[in-house]
Amino acid sequence: QVQLVESGGGLVQAGGSLRVSCADSGRRFRGYAIGWFRQAPGKQREFVAAINYSGTSIRYADSVKGRFTIARDRAKNTVYLQMNSLKPEDTANYSCAASQRAYYYTFFDMSEYSYWGQGIQVSVSS
Repeated sequence: QVQLVESGGGLVQAGGSLRVSCADSGRRFRGYAIGWFRQAPGKQREFVAAINYSGTSIRYADSVKGRFTIARDRAKNTVYLQMNSLKPEDTANYSCAASQRAYYYTFFDMSEYSYWGQGIQVSVSS
């Protein structure tokens, strides 16, 4: 069973960087696409970025394009989200999710994902 655990969140000043990680303790998500989503207080959860099982297909939300980079290390069963040039509006709880069927045109669709991590807080101060 896929068991996702996020790590690496925290507090950073605007303009700074953070890297959050999504690891699979069940060592099963090599065949899964992994997506990152975030939810700010009082707002709906939104898509951030996703990567397919092989790392050959990647998609970003327009709001993070050019600032965030998603990558996966298959040997370590881990997907990373490198976040640069952070803005206060990036403050949210970030969750990773795994899907066996999501692809580039459905990466943004939360209903495509079967497994979710608990989430991790990222806070950006102005």
